[in-house]
Amino acid sequence: MKDWSAEFRTVEEAQEAALASLDREHQKLTEVTNMIDQESTTVRSKDRSVSMDFDGRGEVTAITFHGTKYRTMAPAELSHVLMETLRAGRAQCLQKVADAMGEDFLPGISFADLATGKMDAEDIFQKLVSPFLGDEAADGILGRSQKDTQGGGQNG
Repeated sequence: MKDWSAEFRTVEEAQEAALASLDREHQKLTEVTNMIDQESTTVRSKDRSVSMDFDGRGEVTAITFHGTKYRTMAPAELSHVLMETLRAGRAQCLQKVADAMGEDFLPGISFADLATGKMDAEDIFQKLVSPFLGDEAADGILGRSQKDTQGGGQNG
């Protein structure tokens, strides 16, 4: 368990620090929400034949075909160009939000991994709760060892 007495002289100091931290996080989330509401991203395909506009949440708001190249593409090729551009645009949108959230989104949890579902619920729970349990979490919460949870959510 974390020794709060080493960091703060009184419980009141610890409470004030916790409330100040909570207030900073609330302000940051408000700023990120405003940024998401106002942000837009445009991505053009590698062959420059298609561009897509995305809102701050990574949703497509427009698709524009440039020139006539798309008319001569095989359906599979056009599909590939569209999907590749879509993935690139969503990745850029996600990166903008991750950058705005900052490095210390949650201890041991990156915003990108959380937003893309690369971490399962048990991994997230383990990382959130283990700092409060200290050595008691060594065997893993929910019966999983920490080395099992470092594999990025692999269920065996």
